[in-house]
Amino acid sequence: MKKVAIIISSPPHGSAKGREALDIALAASAINHISVFFIDDGVFHLLPNQSPEHILMRDYIATFNMLELYDIEDVYVCESSFNTRNLAKVTQNIACKVINNQSLNQLLNIQDVILTF
Repeated sequence: MKKVAIIISSPPHGSAKGREALDIALAASAINHISVFFIDDGVFHLLPNQSPEHILMRDYIATFNMLELYDIEDVYVCESSFNTRNLAKVTQNIACKVINNQSLNQLLNIQDVILTF
């Protein structure tokens, strides 16, 4: 079993990268240990009450809750990315652990595969 990191650094709207990351995480979880990292503009995926239907995007944001159903428990958000975007006081729509840059680097260093979206 390989350790696979899925890094989501793109915003939730404007491309299908978030959906692609979620699809790979769910599919790969059957045979790999998956860790999901929200960094940079990827932290916007964690905001509640988004309305992707208004810009003709599929509503996949709510399906990030499926990570838990697939036993993907290692879900992290970069603290500095969250703070830089003034989101520190915002309630997240999925359960995740807030980590600093040092912890982020340590966790990424122990992964066998890193996929960035």
